[in-house]
Amino acid sequence: MTDNKQQPEVDENKLIAQRREKLAALRKAGVAFPNDFRRNVMAGELHAEYGEKSKEELEELGVRASIAGRMMLKRVMGKASFATVQDMSGRIQLYVTRDNLPEGFYNEQFKKWDLGDIIGAEGQLMKTNKGELSVKVDNIRLLTKALRPLPEKFQGLSDQETRYRQRYLDLIMNEESRNTFVLRSKIIGHIREFLNNRNFLEVETPMMQVIPGGATARPFTTFHNALDMDLYLRISPELYLKRLVVGGFDRVFEINRNFRNEGLSTRHNPEFTMIEFYETYATYHDLMNMTEEMLRSIAQNVMGETLIHYQGEEYDFEKPFARMTVKESILHFN
Repeated sequence: MTDNKQQPEVDENKLIAQRREKLAALRKAGVAFPNDFRRNVMAGELHAEYGEKSKEELEELGVRASIAGRMMLKRVMGKASFATVQDMSGRIQLYVTRDNLPEGFYNEQFKKWDLGDIIGAEGQLMKTNKGELSVKVDNIRLLTKALRPLPEKFQGLSDQETRYRQRYLDLIMNEESRNTFVLRSKIIGHIREFLNNRNFLEVETPMMQVIPGGATARPFTTFHNALDMDLYLRISPELYLKRLVVGGFDRVFEINRNFRNEGLSTRHNPEFTMIEFYETYATYHDLMNMTEEMLRSIAQNVMGETLIHYQGEEYDFEKPFARMTVKESILHFN
């Protein structure tokens, strides 16, 4: 039998007002945003090192952990509770009991904390009867009061526009988005390593230019007060990189922002990051070979495999890349 009862609509403004009252009480009681808590480990590190240990092994090791993060889940069951905190590496469960905390703290403080609050906890690693790695807490503190409630946990954050406009909320609620940020950082780091190992010099060229060049696009215009003149946010770093080549740098590259005052969608952003690199005494065939080698290296060393699945398509970076002229590509793909 299906339960068609709808959950009562929650007044978000009322929840925010209640949380502001709690923050006011914290300020009145003392330091509302303490900064003296120090964590010594991340949730992901705990799972990586101790996730496979048995309950008995953890008891014998007696490992203590100091963890901090945003409280994403809380289950209060009388004198004991479970809470889940999330940091940038993942999540870890906390086991909090009334008798393991100072007198009155459990009922007067911990139970009144809200989802989204940032907390710090210390205790000994343990495993529950269901085998979940947890921290048996003997010290727990509220570090930052969250004034806005998180999206409802079962519904999550699925609206595409909200995810783009409030990226911080998307990162809190969606592990996939957090993983994308981490993966992007690793890819850029590997590109830098790849080019540095081939004696390319990383440079930064001007963002504001007198004449925007290197591509055909509408630029953003700004005004330089000291010089009393219009300047343009660059649409490409190409011309300045080529000047560096003229100046004697045989291999240069830049990973940086460009700005094109054109369309806007979830697939196209007027402000975006791109890479350009130039090498003397080489043809475009040489640069094509290096590009293929670089992309294959990213797949192998960052992704851990050369067969990549993306948006319903499969890409095999182990195979030689197909090469064709512009005319051939138009005939092939249209």
